[in-house]
Amino acid sequence: MAVRTMAEFVAAGEQPEYLFWVGCAGSYDARAKKVTIAFTKLLQEAGMSFAILGNEESCTGDAARRAGNEFLFQMSALQNIEVLNGYEVQKIVTACPHCFNTLKNEYPALGGDYEVIHHTQLIDQLISEGKIRIGKGMESKKLTIHDSCYLGRVNGEYIAPRSVIDHLQADVEEMAASRSRGLCCGAGGAQMFKEDEPGDQRVNSARIDQILETGASVVAANCPFCITMLMDGLKAKEKQDEVMVLDISELIVQSNDL
Repeated sequence: MAVRTMAEFVAAGEQPEYLFWVGCAGSYDARAKKVTIAFTKLLQEAGMSFAILGNEESCTGDAARRAGNEFLFQMSALQNIEVLNGYEVQKIVTACPHCFNTLKNEYPALGGDYEVIHHTQLIDQLISEGKIRIGKGMESKKLTIHDSCYLGRVNGEYIAPRSVIDHLQADVEEMAASRSRGLCCGAGGAQMFKEDEPGDQRVNSARIDQILETGASVVAANCPFCITMLMDGLKAKEKQDEVMVLDISELIVQSNDL
């Protein structure tokens, strides 16, 4: 599964259609790496022209800005923008809603103006174009959908993830609190890195209660932070063997046995 870098494309005198922004989680977190691999498989299956930055990619600065460190955010952003503009990048796809939001909505003010798309949006497009086929591996599964805050409430995208899942023909049970009323996983706004006060109810624990109420055996997610928080919540309730948390790209890969 060799993936070419932007530097390799440029050295060959070529320009990929998309830059795949992997993100910190997708690069270093063991669970999120599986999502990176799954999405890469789908891009390759669809015959897409794409590249990564490799060692030239650094954190977008999202967590730094949410935590109030504007100086660190701008340092990170300006460094990335210099690299992206140097390669004349026009289209970016990412599997992280936090990266998606920062690249799409916050980099333009600093000179980084790109067409940014979330991976669920691109997957939906590729399915519609017939470039990704849908297998039958999920037809017997009962699914529920967790909307990440930075894709949903922040950017108003609820349709693409559900459109992709509709193609799976699974039994889908929406949670009572879904779409714009959906409950946060508890990781956004740099809360991923904050210790809870003793006695506090964790947000992900409350969300797990809502998931369990649906009777679903699979939670379809679209954010590495959400996946971590939901898996931790399931472990805390000893339900990790009964309910799986999978990124939407992983659901498509499994359905096609890629």
